[in-house]
Amino acid sequence: MTQTDKNPDRLLKWGLGGTIFAAVCCFTPLLVIVVAGVGLSALTGWLDYALFPLLFFCLAVVAQGLWLRAGQFGPSPKLWATLIAAALSAIIIWIDFRFALRITVGAVLAVGAYAFFLNRTKPAGDLLK
Repeated sequence: MTQTDKNPDRLLKWGLGGTIFAAVCCFTPLLVIVVAGVGLSALTGWLDYALFPLLFFCLAVVAQGLWLRAGQFGPSPKLWATLIAAALSAIIIWIDFRFALRITVGAVLAVGAYAFFLNRTKPAGDLLK
């Protein structure tokens, strides 16, 4: 049994933390100000190429944490969530970030729907946990 199997909440917290960090850095000028403040403003044009994949892979970590927290109901989301995160990253970069906000909101809603699904399908005895 791995460390994350013993404590899925830790995996969930790290995934949510990474998701929030990446979202704040993607959709606000916070990271641009920080990077420019330390004299690396030449990198600001390339930040989204790292931040959007980080955001989607953190959402995949959240899906895995939710699955572990729910008692491993159904197949593991590790493979399909990682493939979807990679595909969304490639699509956003390919379409040059035109629909980035819509795709990101859709990905967040999909993970939220997955959490709702996992909570609704728990056996009756697990609801008290």
